Amino acid sequence: MQKQPLLATREHIVWLDVVRFVAMFTVVCSHSADPFNFYSGEPPANLDDIKFWGSIFAAAVRPCVPLFVMITGTLLLPVRGDTGRFYKKRISRVLWPFLIWSVFYCAFPWLMKLIGFGPDGVLVFFPYFGEIAEKQAFTDILNYIATIPLSYAPYDVHMWYIYLLIGLYLYMPIFSAWVEKASERAKLWFLIAWGVTLFVPYMRVFIGEELWGACAWNEFYMLYYFAGFNGYLLLGHYLSRIDWSLSRTLAIGIPMFAVGYLVTYLGFRHMTTLPEYTTAQLELFIYYCSPNVVLMTIPVFMLCKHAKVRSAGIKRLLANLTVCGFGVYMIHFLFTGPAVTLMRTLDVPLGLQIPCASIIAFSISWILVVLIRKATGEKAARYIVG
Repeated sequence: MQKQPLLATREHIVWLDVVRFVAMFTVVCSHSADPFNFYSGEPPANLDDIKFWGSIFAAAVRPCVPLFVMITGTLLLPVRGDTGRFYKKRISRVLWPFLIWSVFYCAFPWLMKLIGFGPDGVLVFFPYFGEIAEKQAFTDILNYIATIPLSYAPYDVHMWYIYLLIGLYLYMPIFSAWVEKASERAKLWFLIAWGVTLFVPYMRVFIGEELWGACAWNEFYMLYYFAGFNGYLLLGHYLSRIDWSLSRTLAIGIPMFAVGYLVTYLGFRHMTTLPEYTTAQLELFIYYCSPNVVLMTIPVFMLCKHAKVRSAGIKRLLANLTVCGFGVYMIHFLFTGPAVTLMRTLDVPLGLQIPCASIIAFSISWILVVLIRKATGEKAARYIVG
């Protein structure tokens, strides 16, 4: 195992553009699978087949969010420069688009009502919301908007990640001070402790809630401070400095991904076939900070490091996605529902509907962000699409 030199400068790294493309597209795939896994309305005769394909794809794309966090850790750890400047640059870059698009999503049902569309029209865009689509009154919208400082609303559920991202940005300068001075061995020990915490969701279900000091008056169990997405930050930083050959990546990565995928798929599939299940049960096997998802994420990250992009045109496209990616994340949620509806209307084979819908939603979102950036100019676009 060889270690690559530290990323001392923030030069453009093409293989990270590839990781970002994989992460962005799989996020869109994940949300395109939602109408399959959370079917509202009168259940069709082939509902079991619909949920089968929903589980297949939902499990396969679960590394999407961890990959985003690993990219952040790769690029930004250790944090360089003044902490205040870091906060101003990073948080302001995501905060304004987050607020603008959160308000838009909250107001969307009311806007649909203004132009003459009822709940059925809302369900075209958000086909898994059922009775929530009936809340189109202006007072409902104001209630949604009022909660933005505290939590996302039903129509912008994908914004959960932005709350997380801002939290990671706030934490990174503090974490960075340790990362910069820690030895590679110390970082590995941190990742091992983090690896233990990945089993906590399963331990709480199968062993008990009161784990390692956690109880009604204390949620901070023994390894709490090693848990969460900060592990993915360090994992991205750590693995970016490790050089595996392609043969080693495949020899280690394929079994890792296969084991992680089987646990994720079989567990999630079991939950979706139950007559009734809680949100906690549904999320148990697709939990991002779980051992099975990490087993899937590491091989994808390491394989992307071997991407050889020689075409100047593809390099430009990938670099453009790096610029437009945050905006794509902001707006893609609006197009996954209509894209899936289109696939069903065209009677596309069930197994192809999610990837085809994802390509359409991803492409439309990307094009729109490019157009917004061109129409508003670079400075204004930062406030709209990051």
